[in-house]
Amino acid sequence: MHAALLDLYALTRPELTALFARWEFSPVHVARLWNYLYWECADSLSAMPKLPAKVRRRLAAETRLGVLPTALETDSSDGFTRKYLLTLADRANIETVLMRFTGRVTACISSQVGCAMGCVFCATGQMGYTRHLTPGEIVAQAMHVQRTLRPHRQRLRNVVLMGMGEPLHNYEAVMQAVDILRDTNGLALGAERITLSTVGVVPGILRLAREKRPVHLAVSLHAATQAARAALVPVAQKWPLDELIGACRTYSQTTGRRIFYEWALIEGKNDSAADARAVGRLLHGLPAQVNLIPLNPTAGYAGVPSRSEAAKRFQHILAEEFKLPSTVRQRRGLDIAAGCGQLAVR
Repeated sequence: MHAALLDLYALTRPELTALFARWEFSPVHVARLWNYLYWECADSLSAMPKLPAKVRRRLAAETRLGVLPTALETDSSDGFTRKYLLTLADRANIETVLMRFTGRVTACISSQVGCAMGCVFCATGQMGYTRHLTPGEIVAQAMHVQRTLRPHRQRLRNVVLMGMGEPLHNYEAVMQAVDILRDTNGLALGAERITLSTVGVVPGILRLAREKRPVHLAVSLHAATQAARAALVPVAQKWPLDELIGACRTYSQTTGRRIFYEWALIEGKNDSAADARAVGRLLHGLPAQVNLIPLNPTAGYAGVPSRSEAAKRFQHILAEEFKLPSTVRQRRGLDIAAGCGQLAVR
């Protein structure tokens, strides 16, 4: 039944306007519906009393509101992180994470059920790929977080597409969702508040550049030579390191944007002074910031996170020898497996 019905969360405002025009309903009802969806966080048509009965009848007959029920909700002992296990219409599950930082709330949302990229240290990669998420399923995760914030008079300010899946493997749906989340009459997320993380899908990076998509791009690097990277990130065999860096250079030249390069710090694997210098040489001349992420443990990988001294040394070399800015990622939600690379449905 669900497959035949249009998910309201999957429609941009122009698409909704066109739908109402076909139905010969006034555009004023589009504005009212959009307001219910994204400002009032309505979870059903019955929660939209100001829509005329004839509009609600037509919507009930031909559309659905893809609110995702919570199968499980877990709070971290850190007091800042909550993880949701959400159930999709086909009974598949995905994970979404709410993270609080000073002055802002960030939602880490998924773009696929599982992931086909197979990064060896990532729990999602270890579970394999099931399917792409629809634009509505991506938007619904952000709305789920916003709905939990609304009683506290808070608003979702940042979205990171760093949950389950590879966003650039599901390009069309992800970009449709981004357009909906950025709509100024809806959640109104600024482009600078949406970050998309890729493992290095070169055609997707080049397409982002061509289309000048105004979102932040993060690239999972993790190694500075082709052999070392291919051992951690199997997709590097398809899109080698030199090809990836070439695509990143094109992206930055075309868009004028810097890229965040992510580096999972694994003790004894990629955290030496020589590794730091290799990163510096690799990114020389590129507008870049390096995000250092101490490895988060997963059942399928034996590596351990680097010690803080190694992270500080890495940062010092990048700054002093290569003038490269870097940050060490705050580790959140590790006790509930809500950290980077830990999301998986078991």
